[in-house]
Amino acid sequence: MSTVSVTDATFDDEVKNSDVPVVVDFWAEWCGPCKQIGPALEELADEYGGKIKVAKVDVDQNPDTAAAMGVRGIPALFIFKDGQVISNRAGAAPKAALKGWIDESI
Repeated sequence: MSTVSVTDATFDDEVKNSDVPVVVDFWAEWCGPCKQIGPALEELADEYGGKIKVAKVDVDQNPDTAAAMGVRGIPALFIFKDGQVISNRAGAAPKAALKGWIDESI
């Protein structure tokens, strides 16, 4: 399962109403650190299969969701479970650190 692009209009359906935990990546095309973690998130989405969903929200195209979540800098990562934020972190990190964060959160 690869990542899914989420918009302001689809955020509730794709993230808050998901049957599985969702890792949400708030990013932008111009963001260097966002591009660094993008491939790691793609790989993790595939590795976890259907156990989690990885959603990407482009903050330039979807400013309402980013503002509602209080995103001030990117990349900003949130884990949702049962419609609620259970963990969040900011900044780029290596794949192993992201996997550890996901594992301890879900």
